[in-house]
Amino acid sequence: MHHRIFDDPESVNDSESASGRHDSALRKAGGAVEKRRIVLLGATGYTGQRVLRELLARGEKPTLVGRNRTRMLVLADRFEAELPVAEVDVTSSADLARLLEPTDVVLSTVGPFMQLGMATVTAAARAGAHYFDSTGEGTFALHVLRELDSVAAARGATVVPAFGYDYVPGNLAGALVLEKAGERARRVEIGYFVTRSGHGDELLYRSTLRDAFTLTTGATRQTLVGAAAEDGFAYRPPRPGAPSRLVAERAAKRVRTFRYAGVSRAAMTVPGSEHLGLPEVFPRLESVEVGLGWLGRWTRPVQIVAALQAPLLRSPKVRAAVTRLSQRLPGSRREPDRDGRSLVIAVARDAAGRPLARTALTGPDPYEMTGSLLAWAAVQAAAPEAVLKPGVHGPVAAFGLAGLRLAATAAGVHEADESPTRGR
Repeated sequence: MHHRIFDDPESVNDSESASGRHDSALRKAGGAVEKRRIVLLGATGYTGQRVLRELLARGEKPTLVGRNRTRMLVLADRFEAELPVAEVDVTSSADLARLLEPTDVVLSTVGPFMQLGMATVTAAARAGAHYFDSTGEGTFALHVLRELDSVAAARGATVVPAFGYDYVPGNLAGALVLEKAGERARRVEIGYFVTRSGHGDELLYRSTLRDAFTLTTGATRQTLVGAAAEDGFAYRPPRPGAPSRLVAERAAKRVRTFRYAGVSRAAMTVPGSEHLGLPEVFPRLESVEVGLGWLGRWTRPVQIVAALQAPLLRSPKVRAAVTRLSQRLPGSRREPDRDGRSLVIAVARDAAGRPLARTALTGPDPYEMTGSLLAWAAVQAAAPEAVLKPGVHGPVAAFGLAGLRLAATAAGVHEADESPTRGR
């Protein structure tokens, strides 16, 4: 993420270098470099449990942090693991500041992040701890960039919001297709879709409105509805001939069609971390679009409804009502079906909009993928020899394209083979 926007007065007056602080903090008395502590917030939730399972499978013993000590101890016992537990109000920056150290790697799955997540990332950045989360809220990622980039850079912290299904595979697919397209690429479009296993070829499966309900958790649906009341953004020129930059744009303003393996899929535009992270790595980009295509044939009708309600959402009362509605959606305790799969498609175009290259990534369901990706990031960042770039970054800039491909492979994410016989 290449925009440096806000300065922190405390960081300006900090004369000790971030690298020096971290070197001294990580060294034992004998001079050996210690491994960082992994701190997991939200382990008792659906996504958090998947992160914990992946960490334990990698031999890690994370510190569990949350409001209910008993629930965390019961969870650790269920996983047959002896884990340190810290009972903390995760919405209190002061409480978290007392807990976190510059030698920590912080993982957060506590959302909705615009409501509950800012205290954790702020405390991590100010402590100099590395930070990753599972947010799917593009507006949260932008807020973190604007508020904490200079703070994290000064403290030696690497902060990467949205290091899960949202939006690692899209950043990876976008980077891969831009590499494939070469220097002529100026635009990239990325679409997120869900499929199911056991229904024939996954690349030919067309998702339905029912899938959007049965393959997601109540918390995810709450986030999606709540996001309708938030201001969105896009990356493009604000007017013809002007330099590209982040511009305000409501979610679902447009619908884009992605064709792959002979199947056409529609997706509504949404704010994602790709808008922030890909221009950092590919500065020649003039436009980045991210689309959500979970709704299948209902995508365009829902987009029309979103456009009609957009003027109403300018009212603070209506926005508050939508947020309250998102917290009362039915099926909040229902777990997603087990046969869900992920599909992410990316298309690179030249300045005139002509397609140059396309690629697709397939992988496990969003929650399994998120658990694996966050665990991978934590293990990498916690290693004594890890060298990460301080500041707020997208996943490609944080780990490099080769590193991110390793993360994807570990999570079961692979490039799809677009057979010419498909879709006939």
